[in-house]
Amino acid sequence: MAEAYIVGAVRTPVGTRKGALKDVHPADLGAHVLKELVDRTGADPSAVEDVIMGCVMQVGPQALDIARTAWLSAGLPESVPGVTIDRQCGSSQQAIHFAAQGVLSGTQDLVVAAGVEQMAKVPMGASIVQGLDFPYGEGWAGRYGMQEISQFRGAELMAEKWGYTREDLERFALESHQRAGKAIEAGYFDREIAPIAGLAKDEGARPDTTLEKMAGLKLLREGGVITAAVASQISIGASAVMIASEDAVNRYGLTPRARIHTLAVTGSDPVYMLTGPIPATEKALSRSGLKINDIDVFEVNEAFAPVPLAWAHDTGAALEKTNPNGGAIALGHPLGATGGILMTKLLHELERTGGRYGLQTMCEGGGQANATIIERV
Repeated sequence: MAEAYIVGAVRTPVGTRKGALKDVHPADLGAHVLKELVDRTGADPSAVEDVIMGCVMQVGPQALDIARTAWLSAGLPESVPGVTIDRQCGSSQQAIHFAAQGVLSGTQDLVVAAGVEQMAKVPMGASIVQGLDFPYGEGWAGRYGMQEISQFRGAELMAEKWGYTREDLERFALESHQRAGKAIEAGYFDREIAPIAGLAKDEGARPDTTLEKMAGLKLLREGGVITAAVASQISIGASAVMIASEDAVNRYGLTPRARIHTLAVTGSDPVYMLTGPIPATEKALSRSGLKINDIDVFEVNEAFAPVPLAWAHDTGAALEKTNPNGGAIALGHPLGATGGILMTKLLHELERTGGRYGLQTMCEGGGQANATIIERV
């Protein structure tokens, strides 16, 4: 049976909207991790068969196939093509899936999966500005009506359905910041980060915040429970993961670090939007033959606090093993880059702790979710 191995994974530090990375061009962000990935793995860059890059807001400096632009900006061989994909927040996790599937199918041997998002220069929503006066087609309106479809409403609907209070969400958010602060202080992320623009550590974590500070923030909507404190941060970052076949490992002298064990992707209610990680995890576990307690580390994107809380409730996963070094509430969520960032964190945490299995999942626009199980080797 064919295998697909992760032989390298690297990310930038995640920058805040007004921080050290605010003026770095997204193609240069992507180029930085691509070059670093090639250097760290020792792979022959001309042997790479494709670069698949996730990016959500593909307008302005992130338009015109930034996967190709970033690879060329890194000074890497012109013979290597690139393609940019959009599965909303899961774009670079899907890039990992496509790369792994190319290798598992036997049609490719060495593929790079990457992601980038420069949310200071290309803000969230930039890609839909021209369509704001033409929001719903007949087919959509006939099925879902003209109701609001947004991640903010989805988060509120989840909190209401699962019965989470504002205090529940803020306690979770505080834990995320505290975990991230401890991880940064202990240097857990140092091996996986490629410093850029003078920045070597993630900028967003606020381990000194308090429940009292959070309680003073304004609600995003009247009568709700969601505030900025329990939502992922607007961020800047890039990530890159190299996937290799067994033949490529042997031919190019690469070092396998984990194998892709199971891939799953599913759809869910687009109005709730953010519930997809629950069925995606169940689908991945069913395919893998593993149980939830077999997983040593979970990375579940903290788009909003209700997402990992509801996911843990319904799947039975232990929150102690979920985002052990903090999540997007503390560390940030640079949309198209986050899937690769979570995979990079997951791999390094398994290596640090000696764990065997890791599972990554994240909610995505349109009511979708990817789930990926890896096995450390």
